[in-house]
Amino acid sequence: MTSGEQEPDYRFTLANERTFLAWIRTALALIAGGIAVVQFVPSFGIPGVRHGLGLALTAGGGVLAALAVRRWQRVQAAMRRDEELPPTHVPALLGGAIFVVTVAVIVVLVIWPPAGP
Repeated sequence: MTSGEQEPDYRFTLANERTFLAWIRTALALIAGGIAVVQFVPSFGIPGVRHGLGLALTAGGGVLAALAVRRWQRVQAAMRRDEELPPTHVPALLGGAIFVVTVAVIVVLVIWPPAGP
């Protein structure tokens, strides 16, 4: 710690860690979903959609994991300096991205259903 910093109440530190772990669980779920789409979902009527969706989910999970680490660090530093917590747009971006993926999947399923066996 540098001068002007103090160790925050351990309850706030633990709450920050729980939030970080929740973001990591979400990132892992996105990565697992991306792998599952590629491995278990039948091909759609449009070539490459399944792999594109898997790539988007997996990449999104990786980006979210990196953003989670950065957010945890920024919050911890703000608490040590007794400053206001930094704002974040990641939850809104994550919700918007999941909404877009959901709409895209629904459109693909309705217009181009999975190919037969």
